[in-house]
Order: sequence, then structure tokens, then C-alpha cells
Amino acid sequence: MIDLSRILSSARIPELPHPYFGKVRDCYDLPDDRRILISSDRISAFDRILTAIPYKGQILTQTARFWFEHTADICPNHVLFYPDPNVVVGQRLTILPVEIIVRGYLAGTTGTSILTLYKKGQRQMYGHTLPDGLADNAALPTPIITPTSKAFDGGHDEPLTAAEIVETGLLTQSQWDQIAKISLALFKRGQEMSAERGLILVDTKYEFGTDGAGNIVLADEIHTPDSSRYWLADGYPAALQTGTRPPSFDKDVIRAWVAARCDPYTDDIPEIPADMIAATAQTYIQAYEAITGEPFVPDTSGATPLDRVRSNLAPYFI
Repeated sequence: MIDLSRILSSARIPELPHPYFGKVRDCYDLPDDRRILISSDRISAFDRILTAIPYKGQILTQTARFWFEHTADICPNHVLFYPDPNVVVGQRLTILPVEIIVRGYLAGTTGTSILTLYKKGQRQMYGHTLPDGLADNAALPTPIITPTSKAFDGGHDEPLTAAEIVETGLLTQSQWDQIAKISLALFKRGQEMSAERGLILVDTKYEFGTDGAGNIVLADEIHTPDSSRYWLADGYPAALQTGTRPPSFDKDVIRAWVAARCDPYTDDIPEIPADMIAATAQTYIQAYEAITGEPFVPDTSGATPLDRVRSNLAPYFI
């Protein structure tokens, strides 16, 4: 049973210093090169906040924790410790201006996805040449990196090639070589571990930064349901044969519901029904349990999630 009252809609805590409020995370910079990142339960689409989903922030934080702990031998990450199920205290990094997307399958729905481009007849994209004859959602001959520029000012990310990244000075050749190697290794680990759980890790997004010594550090999140596409392996062969979308954790129900009732970029968002919010929370729970193999246990301590977070972060108050 989903308790719709257990929602962390925001974590604006005036006692914490140097706030930065994103679409989903509320962050605070500490004076010693550490950063507090609080994952709220907000769900974002169409460049706006649609609603809040119970436990979403805890699920994403703990899913990323699972993967950070299982990939630390491949690349150091920004995590220092977890004072609360929704909170990471991490190193403050200089975020590199390139977002890394690794794709193992010919999939996607956006105008810049490789499936969309492929169906338009393009075979060269993001510096790669894909063979003819691939079916929708087919496995690629080998995973590829499709990088984009990282828009820090709210603009749109733009597709890039490895050569463009180096030529324009976004990264040095050494940085690109290192990040590319790390990203493919992380994706390989993710695919192998997901396969053991009956899942296919289709594609994912990585974000990197540098620490004070210039070392490459994995930031943000890793292999969560929001940053990655997962398919259920047992339904994939039939879907590939029939040309239909493979079964997955369908978190787009709210997005589709809103888009069917208004122009989500310009109109007011209609109130989203409670049963849809509960169903989406259940989907996140199912995703967590399938990905990690662990039961999800919501933290229900504190009068509200915000009270719990405030209490756990009290040592950092100024």
C-alpha cells in the first residue's frame, strides 16, 4: 500500500548554506568542498515539474548507491557518505561539459535518438557508422557512445562526435580517452549484472567531473530507472520478432496522461489522479527491487520525510 502522504516535495532548509535548487534535487554547497544533494520526490517532464511520487527520491538515491558500490573499482565516484536515504554528501566537482550516453541497442523515441535517425536513413551519427539491416530495438554490433554537450543554462543539449569534443576544447584528448574507456567499462558491468537479474540495460547516461587534482570522478547518478533504459529480458525476443516495444518499467504513464490532456509546454497541468501517482510509485519500487535484487524498505521515520531529512542534516547547519 502506497502512503501518498509520505512525499518529499522539496527540501528547502534555510540553515544549510549556498543553496541550489534543480528540477529534482535540492543542493547545498558546504564550505569545505563538499556538496549536499537531496533527491526530492518531484517528477519532471516537458521542462517543468508535474507532481511528486512517494519514495521516488529514496529509490533513485539507493539505486545509484547500489551501482556506485558495485563499480567503484572501475572509476572513483563523488560519494562520501549517506546521512539519509534521500541524501548524498559528495565531493564538489568541476562538472565536465559533455554528457556521455552509452547505447547498446537501436532504441529511442526522441528526434535525436539513434533509432529515429536510423529510420530516416542515416547510418553515420555521433561519429559512428551503423550497418544496414538492423531491426528496431536490435542489439548494436558493439555498444557506442553518443555524447552531447551539457547545457548548463537550460538550453538544449547538442549531439557531438569525439573529434568535435577534442577539437573545440570541451575535453582534452586524454580526458576523452579516459572517459570513453571508463564509460564502456561501466556499461559492460551494468549489462552483465542486469542480465543476472533478468534485465537488459539498453542505454544509460553518465556524468563526470574533476576533483581538485584534476582526476576524473563519476558524478550525479548511475544506472537508475531515470538515467537508464531497462527492458525485461524474457519479453525481448518476441518484441524484436514482432517489431513492438520490448516490455520495460513503464514510468511514462504520467507523461502520456498529461500530454493527452493539454499542451504540457504552455498550458496549466491538470491535477494528476491519486491512483496514477500510486501506480507510478509502485513501478519505481518494482524497478528498484528488480535492479538491485533487494526488497525496498521505505524509511517512514520522522513526522514527514522533510522532518527526517532536516534531523539527519542538522550537523551541517550553519
